[in-house]
Amino acid sequence: MTRSRKREISRSGKAAGLRRPKPKPQPQLSDELNSIAVSDSIVETQKLQKVLAQAGIGSRRKMEEFIEQGLVKVNGQVATLGTRVSSSDRVEFGGRRIDVSGTQATRVILYHKPEGEIVSRDDPKERQTVFANLPKPKNAKWIAIGRLDFNTSGLLIFTTSGELANKMMHPSFDTEREYSARIFGELTNDQILLLLSGVELSDGFGKFEECEAIGGEGRNRWYRVIVKEGRNRLVRRMFESLGYQVSRLIRIRFGSIVLPPRLTRGKWLELKDNEVHQLEAQCGVTSEDKTHGFGNPQHKSSRGPKTNKARDNDELGQSAKSKRRSSRSVKKINSTFESAARQTSKPKQRSSRVANSTKSRPA
Repeated sequence: MTRSRKREISRSGKAAGLRRPKPKPQPQLSDELNSIAVSDSIVETQKLQKVLAQAGIGSRRKMEEFIEQGLVKVNGQVATLGTRVSSSDRVEFGGRRIDVSGTQATRVILYHKPEGEIVSRDDPKERQTVFANLPKPKNAKWIAIGRLDFNTSGLLIFTTSGELANKMMHPSFDTEREYSARIFGELTNDQILLLLSGVELSDGFGKFEECEAIGGEGRNRWYRVIVKEGRNRLVRRMFESLGYQVSRLIRIRFGSIVLPPRLTRGKWLELKDNEVHQLEAQCGVTSEDKTHGFGNPQHKSSRGPKTNKARDNDELGQSAKSKRRSSRSVKKINSTFESAARQTSKPKQRSSRVANSTKSRPA
């Protein structure tokens, strides 16, 4: 279009009374908002102990102890309590760099610990460790939720989330630990009542929440017991206080999670994403707690079940209802991830699903 043609169009527009619309005034930002809008240096930060806990190193409380001991460095400098870090900072713990730039979904695995393994990564006696049989998580570390001594077998739970581990182990949650114990001899009714009311041990008072005879052969008797503490060798020491030696001890339940009957000794099974989310909800792990890095949490999409053993379709996925038979009486435990509460059923209501979780192992 020529310049003369543009002038003609402009004159015709003015003659018709047409005017170019005035631009609308732009809203003015406050000084505070304006400084945020134009700043390129504002980054999201989080407390150092939280970042370390979500990296799977341990609980926040433990991380605070490590920071106070000078074991954590940020950008080459020894960190102090109150230090905040961003995704671009270099964080080191014990000389090892911790990845804080990204985020991973919480992982949880169940492990059937056999006798003769320790729940530790390092052992001066060089005994077999449970961690040698576990899969290696990427940019994370397995945290054992509770421990079992060298000669005790049964359910162990591992997670990559320090927050989840801390909540499941904290005494304020009164998490039940259920065991099958074989002793030489038979308890009297008075002795059972004494164990339920409590006995004095070297490190304080101890008691069973439940104690029930579930059979046995000869002089060997099996008992189902429940405690709410994780003190070292507590169940064994309770029986020993009355003169009974425990020859076998198997943990069959921790909180709402039951040892899957088909998970054989030395094998592990990884929970699916929806099961992990339900477990976190039960334990009160908030969305803030679950944010492993910076910004919005990123979750692995549709992670299927992983295991080093074949897994039944209904083993833990939908968890209709897990049941366990104990000789002549039966206790019904709610679904592993539907509820943490236990319910007692009438005798002779037997279940084929969890019958092996107690009776078949002791035999």
